[in-house]
Amino acid sequence: MTATPLRVGLIGYGLAGSVFHAPLIAATEGLALDTVVTSQPERQQQARAEFPDVRTAATPEELFGRADELDLIVIASPNKTHVPLATTALEAGLPVVVDKPVAGTAAEARELAALAEKRGLLLSVFQNRRWDNDFLTLRQLLADGALGDAWRFESRFERWRPQLKGGWRESGDPAEIGGLLYDLGSHVVDQALVLFGPVTEVYAESDVRRPGAQADDDTFIALTHASGVRSHLYVSATTAQLGPRFRVLGSRAGYVKYGLDPQEAALREGSRPGSTPDWGAEDESLWGRVGAGESPLSGGGTPVPTLPGDYPAYYAAVAAALRGTGPNPVTALEAAAALDVLEAARRSARDKVTVTL
Repeated sequence: MTATPLRVGLIGYGLAGSVFHAPLIAATEGLALDTVVTSQPERQQQARAEFPDVRTAATPEELFGRADELDLIVIASPNKTHVPLATTALEAGLPVVVDKPVAGTAAEARELAALAEKRGLLLSVFQNRRWDNDFLTLRQLLADGALGDAWRFESRFERWRPQLKGGWRESGDPAEIGGLLYDLGSHVVDQALVLFGPVTEVYAESDVRRPGAQADDDTFIALTHASGVRSHLYVSATTAQLGPRFRVLGSRAGYVKYGLDPQEAALREGSRPGSTPDWGAEDESLWGRVGAGESPLSGGGTPVPTLPGDYPAYYAAVAAALRGTGPNPVTALEAAAALDVLEAARRSARDKVTVTL
């Protein structure tokens, strides 16, 4: 007998809601996208066109007014709304998924985690980049010992966007929690912590490069892990020549990988998980290389097949956790640990110091 799908209310239908959350929820067995909350009529129309069975609401209050009809709330609205909306949902007795960053501070994230634990409810943070193709491949290489002992991890999430787009993500108002440190930085820091564990020291450089920009658009973070690994993380909107997505150096070999996981581009183009048998697969020409003493740019090293990316695995894990058959895929306490690092990075860049955690 098939279980009744869990009904999901999605708050926010901008980039995060329409490109990532709605398609992934709709593609997950055991979940049903019930309601999309957006105040913009054109986005309501877009949601109904893309998901004919979905209901729409103009405000979160309208959604919470029928909390008893829902099984999960997903928050994909602007960063400054994450904590108040998650708090309201948990107090209404509803499990919650929050897009990253879950909060502006680690203290707020831990308060939310405590509230969820008190209420006995799931609180999960959407960190889809844990299911990027290159990250899954790197985890496998490390687990297999292909690189030996990891010494240095370089991770770049770089773009060339010399013109401002506007909007809250580029706002200089601290209340908006904008800028790349908390946007792309949330991804690269989370990945570093998953791979190499807790951090003891943080050093950062953060700049506002583009004319008229108010929030950081070019940031570098150096982490010293308790394990001894050093992570060098770059997030930028001002990179005219992109570096490798990953360069990982170990005692036996190194791994160099260029290019981004194709899943985001596919979702933006309207492709849906399960629509093709090769979802998340990457062309052989983009595979990374493992070698020692050789340049991958001149054909050195051995090509390593990139594992398929698997964003759908996140919501499949959420569904399992809600039914009691699996763990929370990304906990709020894990997100709080990443926020400890991001807060330290912000302080380091501001005060020009190395911060000890």
